[in-house]
Amino acid sequence: MNSSRRQFLARTAAGAAIVAGGTFTTTSTSQAKPAKLTALTALTGVTVIDVSTGRRDPNQTVLISGERIVGVGRFPVPQGAVEVDLAGKYVIPGLADMHVHSLGDERVSPPLYLANGLTTVREMSGTNPALYDWRDRIEAGTLLGPRMVVASNIIDGDPTLWDPNLIKVIVVDGATDARAAVRRVKAEGADFVKVYSRLSRESWLAIIDEARKVGLTVHGHGPDEVTSTEVSNRGQRSIEHIHSLGLAVSTREADVRRMVLGIKVANGDYNSWFRQLHPIEWIAANTYSPARAADVFGTLRRNRTRVTPTLTMHRVLDQIDYTRLDPALAKYLSADSIGTYDYVIQTMYAANRTAEEISHQRQMWAWRQRFVRELFAHDVPVMAGTDTGTPYSVPGFALHDELEHLVGAGATPRQALYAATVEPAKFLGRTADLGAVQAGKIADLVVLDADPLADIRNSRRIDTVVTRGRVISPAARRQMLAGVEAAVKEPPTAATIAAGGCCGTGTTGH
Repeated sequence: MNSSRRQFLARTAAGAAIVAGGTFTTTSTSQAKPAKLTALTALTGVTVIDVSTGRRDPNQTVLISGERIVGVGRFPVPQGAVEVDLAGKYVIPGLADMHVHSLGDERVSPPLYLANGLTTVREMSGTNPALYDWRDRIEAGTLLGPRMVVASNIIDGDPTLWDPNLIKVIVVDGATDARAAVRRVKAEGADFVKVYSRLSRESWLAIIDEARKVGLTVHGHGPDEVTSTEVSNRGQRSIEHIHSLGLAVSTREADVRRMVLGIKVANGDYNSWFRQLHPIEWIAANTYSPARAADVFGTLRRNRTRVTPTLTMHRVLDQIDYTRLDPALAKYLSADSIGTYDYVIQTMYAANRTAEEISHQRQMWAWRQRFVRELFAHDVPVMAGTDTGTPYSVPGFALHDELEHLVGAGATPRQALYAATVEPAKFLGRTADLGAVQAGKIADLVVLDADPLADIRNSRRIDTVVTRGRVISPAARRQMLAGVEAAVKEPPTAATIAAGGCCGTGTTGH
């Protein structure tokens, strides 16, 4: 191609993509709005990171038209494009936290997610109708926030671990109840069905079957009455946390399963279940079987059953005596949220423990790290998720803690980033749109001051965020964070979501 022809092509969005060696289309996918070609933005001088391979391409231009990337490469900035000089910085795909429980009103969690580079979140409990409203308004472009995939209300067995007076849970007893619950959450607008620990096997099987019939997928806990292998083989798409999986890889799996089935709880007695589970987990951890792990993890790998370890949550509850809220982040939480966190930790988890329990909890944290290292070693598809909403997690910031915990467990920085970018895109069926910095993808991007592949802590060094083509500059990020700081000082609104996730707390606040 001669130089005059190259310069002509570079003045148009389509031509720029051709020069860059990418692709361009004026039609959108069914899940995205058509890109408007009148506004071009060029991010120049960046090193583009391919999270799938670890490749770094320096001195690149990322050209954005509307909400789509239309070119990535070395080419002249098209005439009329807005150039954002980001020389020396690094670009990765937008991050995803695949296990959150948002808190605060719409002025708190959505901007905190975006300011931290999260452009997608999977909300794991649709207990508050505000979450569906946020999701729909974000999709419509009337609320600035990350793409949200929102669960149903938690569906649990009878007795449920949750107090229905504190958190809205659908309690089912048998197949008929379970099928009705699935049809109900479908009508309410849930993106998927969230299952919980105390479901009977009969109820869980009915949920799996009915969800398939109505076009929903099933995510959540591994129920106490169902083995991890069956959870995977029957088609549950994800397993959250390490509790149930840890039991599955013990030489004494049959024994620990019987112990779990022997746990008795009253309605709403989450903490009792949690405390009774601890000694059983301890036995399983000390009877870890490499052969059992190879079998169970092989099943997860073959079925593409995702595991969301939520090490951020596990660390807090395993290391209660060392748990503190980062003083630098306290300004982003309301006094009510902080008070709830303190109450939960001090009265529900730190109190009345024996010296043996304290010792075992501390050692369990090291075991969970080794467990996650084995997940990666067996190529089990892992997704980054935090269980934000449990003590003392702060929306958005917590994901960077999780990335560090994954690396601390033995993942490479690239694997940790993959768990927060590419794997979520695959899980959500959005690889055509998300998970890479490529022409044709939606422009969900994070611009970093330093290379995260060299040090995962650099994921925190955020300069600019791009969400669906909208550039959030450093000044805009600071303004967003300042807005959250002001909002949490105001009285809660009717639509405020209280602190308290589904797994690490036994209350939704006071």
